[in-house]
Amino acid sequence: PNGAGGMLVIKRPWPSMIRTIWNDPERFKKSYFPEEMGGTIYLAGDGAVRSEDRGYFRITGRIDDVLNVSGHRLGTMEIESALVSKTDLVAEAAVVGRPDDVTGEAVCAFVVLKRGRPTGEEARQIANELRAWVAKEIGPIAKPKDIRFGENLPKTRSGKIMRRLLRSIAKGEAITQDISTLENPAILEQLSQTN
Repeated sequence: PNGAGGMLVIKRPWPSMIRTIWNDPERFKKSYFPEEMGGTIYLAGDGAVRSEDRGYFRITGRIDDVLNVSGHRLGTMEIESALVSKTDLVAEAAVVGRPDDVTGEAVCAFVVLKRGRPTGEEARQIANELRAWVAKEIGPIAKPKDIRFGENLPKTRSGKIMRRLLRSIAKGEAITQDISTLENPAILEQLSQTN
């Protein structure tokens, strides 16, 4: 219904839709036309919210992008939404997981504030404020273990956040992937610095 969120599906075929996966038609059916949905509805793989007033869809992110924190499945999208809902402070956020010895996976948030990038004690204070905010909005299990501040997020020229680079940064790995499509490659060094 309008005003509610859920999985984005398409009920009728459209021109130029994918027809199969080469040499694996069963995987195609399982991925795009799951049996749980009757086998006839196309699952886009994204979550969406339908606006209350006009019925427009807002894509919220991948439904399969989940973290497993202490046995709890958390969607990265919902943690990002919680961070961005702190409208007086946060302009943009991206959340990824990194391996953790205690919880299995830890929540790592990359945040762009509506003002300058904080450092030192100020950064720690704002990070604690954001953790408390996420705990209030979702629950204590969703609190980001790491919060890194940047002036921007690594994006392609079309505006897509390069999450694979953020995952590498969160794990402390050296960036070996191609970054030629990045609009702002200098941001990677900034996001690598921990608070």
